[in-house]
Parts: sequence; structure tokens; C-alpha cells
Amino acid sequence: MKTEPQRPREREDAIETLNAAIKDMDLAEKASCIAQAKIAFGSASILLTLIRVCFPLFRQDLLRVHT
Repeated sequence: MKTEPQRPREREDAIETLNAAIKDMDLAEKASCIAQAKIAFGSASILLTLIRVCFPLFRQDLLRVHT
């Protein structure tokens, strides 16, 4: 089982990864010439943003259930 000090670092790593993916999706959306690709990249960016916003809440619920 992981110790308490490792959990915040893992959470920070996950949020950093989500932030990088959101930036990549935004760049891909801006660079794309095809309308369908812009829609797909924009939707993916919105979905990743939603995951990033809800991630801390989701993690707290998991920690409550498993501790």
C-alpha cells in the first residue's frame, strides 16, 4: 500500500499530465484546417478539462471508500 506522502505527488503528476494533454489538444485544434478535426480536438479538450476539474473530487471519494 502506498504511503500518505506519495498520494499528493501522484495527484500532482496526474493533474500535470492532464494540463499537458489539454494544451496539446488546444494546439491541435488551432493548427487543424479540417472542421471535423477542430470539433474532435475541441471536444477532447473539453472532456479533459472536465476530468481535471472533477479529478480531485473523484480521488477524495476513492480515498474515503478504500481507507
